[in-house]
Amino acid sequence: MEISVKKTIAGRELTITTGKIAKLAEGSCTVRYGDTLVLSTVCSSDTVREGLDYFPLTVEYRERFYAAGKIPGGFFKREGRPRELETLNARITDRSMRPLFPSNLLNEVQIINTVLSYDTENEADVLALIGSSTATLNANIPYHGPVAPVKIGKIAGNMVIFPTMTDLKSSSMELLVVYMKAGVIMIECGSKEVTEAEVLEAVKFGRKTADEIIAMQEEMVSKVVKPNKTFTYRTVTADLEKQVKELAGEKLASVEKSGDKKQRAAAVKKIREEVKAALLLKFPEAKNEINGYLDTLESENLRKEILGNKVRPDGRGMTDIRPITCEVGYLPRTHGSAIFTRGQTQALVVTTLGTKDDIQYLDDLSGEAEKKYMLHYNFPPFATGEAKPIRGVGRREVGHGALAEKAIAPVIPSQEKFPYVINLVSDIIESNGSSSMASVCGATLSLMDAGVPIISPVAGISIGLIKETNGWVTITDIAGIEDHFGDMDFKVAGTAKGITAIQLDMKVEGISDEIIEKTLSQAKEARMLILDKITAAISAPRAELSTFAPRIVTIKVHQDKIKIIIGPSGKMIKKIVEETGASINIDDDGTVHIASADSAALEAAVNRIKEIAREAEMGATYTGKVKKVAEFGAFVEIFPGQDGLVHISELDINRVKRVEDVCREGDTMTVKVIGIDEKTGKIKLSKKALMTEQGK
Repeated sequence: MEISVKKTIAGRELTITTGKIAKLAEGSCTVRYGDTLVLSTVCSSDTVREGLDYFPLTVEYRERFYAAGKIPGGFFKREGRPRELETLNARITDRSMRPLFPSNLLNEVQIINTVLSYDTENEADVLALIGSSTATLNANIPYHGPVAPVKIGKIAGNMVIFPTMTDLKSSSMELLVVYMKAGVIMIECGSKEVTEAEVLEAVKFGRKTADEIIAMQEEMVSKVVKPNKTFTYRTVTADLEKQVKELAGEKLASVEKSGDKKQRAAAVKKIREEVKAALLLKFPEAKNEINGYLDTLESENLRKEILGNKVRPDGRGMTDIRPITCEVGYLPRTHGSAIFTRGQTQALVVTTLGTKDDIQYLDDLSGEAEKKYMLHYNFPPFATGEAKPIRGVGRREVGHGALAEKAIAPVIPSQEKFPYVINLVSDIIESNGSSSMASVCGATLSLMDAGVPIISPVAGISIGLIKETNGWVTITDIAGIEDHFGDMDFKVAGTAKGITAIQLDMKVEGISDEIIEKTLSQAKEARMLILDKITAAISAPRAELSTFAPRIVTIKVHQDKIKIIIGPSGKMIKKIVEETGASINIDDDGTVHIASADSAALEAAVNRIKEIAREAEMGATYTGKVKKVAEFGAFVEIFPGQDGLVHISELDINRVKRVEDVCREGDTMTVKVIGIDEKTGKIKLSKKALMTEQGK
């Protein structure tokens, strides 16, 4: 039976429908907003994989090119692996819903979102999350939802709910807040140096819309006949749990006060091995269960110390930041490099400057786009002292890179001011928490070392949370163990003026506006301290680029000159590139970008372009070659690609009967410009005028 729930939100109708398509899935629905439509499905496994000790949730997000009436570009027309944007949108749903499933659930749950129609104005990411939450509720899978995503923009000082793609171009923030009844479960934000007060105002502003979306899901669920299914959970053996606590409780509590990650890990590993050796003889099938109890013990000890005694594992106070060092110019041959170290987290960030040849071209549902600034994040296994297979870029690396890229984007100079393609690569060399924010800080240092005239330095910090029924505490600059056993990872990046990026991930069911306000204030205080460290290492972008970086000279030529510079079949421009070794790119508006790391090659290419693009000046004298002779006069090329007519009457002070009596093709002739047609640009030349001036 088809069931639909509709509600007008921000002037457009939001419709959730189930029972029409994908009816064999345990839960399914379509969500439509404007002409954008997403199909969301959820299925769970009937059996549990042997030895599984975690909840296996997978979330997929795919955009079909036909949704926008397009065929994929490139040689292969079949849609293949998910693009970066699809991975990021899948993570939005994953991060918002994962905390709301029982952590001891062992059945595999798979959520798939497919964009079936896209109107280029209403974004599909929020619809996918609404659909995922609704489909999961319809499926009767254990899930403590619903959740409601609301995107908020700020345009001309006014808050806007679900801004369109056009709206976002003039918005000072793009804030995605995922709400549930208990509070906020996830935040993703990119903004142009907005204040903490503006962010908090936007979070509160979106609550009413979120309540309406939650009500829509609840209305639909009340009308749906849910399937009956038995689910499997990780078992609890009271006797075993008690024995683990007796054997390991005090020992784990003592080693958790070590601030050194490596030492602590070695000590914890030893305790775990001793406990398992003692208990596996009695409980031979309980290896995963024992590990689970040991994790619980570690968590309880850490949370008790922080919340109850205000003591962190490394002895820091609640708002203390680990020791920071900043070093620039570490690598000798790169365009810009920096090492940012915070405690045992270390990022090596390298800046490479490129030309228009290095632009990344994107092909997605919104159309083709150019990307001239990129930040890539790499997390090798040695960063945590491990040996693991390297299987390409993972979702986490894509997500962390996108966050750092978003944080730095507002301070990247315009192409008019700095016409380079900028590629940042952050290699995490050591990791003990908050490596994405280390990437942000390292990126600022690296950009300034490269001489990129960024608008302001950017720094980032992660704030954690320990929350129990009897209270809560926020902690600054969380280390790995605090992230692992804590309840929140609230990353905030920005300049001294304001926030440029936020990412909030939760492990509990939502936080209040009070916690958000406290976190933003705490993050600002830490950000200012880190910015002082950054500017102490390098106070401003270097005045000169690296000797190994390409130099770019930009010349503006008349649009009519473009075809002359390019030449027939590109012959002219290819010749200049071949002879000088410089890179040349021409925009449709007549902007010519000439680049080379060799100053001599750059100068030669610039001179050649200037020569070709020269404009004739009224009254100026030029010496050129006769390119063609006609009955009515001679055509003289006064500079490459530009000729003018010397009428037969202008060839001599005396009357000329035949042009050939005065000149032939290939002759050199000095002439004066006596006229330029404003409409056609045709040039009138005269030899007679010069002879008259010279008294001949």
